[in-house]
Amino acid sequence: MSDRHIIRGGTRDRQIYEYAVLRVVPRVERGECINAGVLVYCRAESYVGARTHLDEARLLALDPQADVAGVRAALRAVEGMCAGGPAAGQAADDTPGRRFRWLVAPRSTIVQPGPVHTGLTTNPAAETERLLDLLVK
Repeated sequence: MSDRHIIRGGTRDRQIYEYAVLRVVPRVERGECINAGVLVYCRAESYVGARTHLDEARLLALDPQADVAGVRAALRAVEGMCAGGPAAGQAADDTPGRRFRWLVAPRSTIVQPGPVHTGLTTNPAAETERLLDLLVK
């Protein structure tokens, strides 16, 4: 098992978090997808964050006519909503939990959330980076 699978810290230091993988489904009718980001929510830390990474070549292999700029804009919008403030638009005043729940709600669009999973972490922001590396890159 490599270091990227290990959670550091004692059990008392860890907080429960939830996460979902963001998938890009360029042709919804076919159901083929690539992982393009992760959403992480930790209630105890009032943290909601997203990190994205779009592999353009993989996307275009699934659909040569894919709207790469549109997909990038949708992924940036997710990151903005997690960051809060003006970038979150109407959700700017929502709690981190409400923003996370809205983002993981099932939808039939090109950028879709996967199922929500749970874990334990001592640092939700670092966990977001770890999950991006493990599940997306």
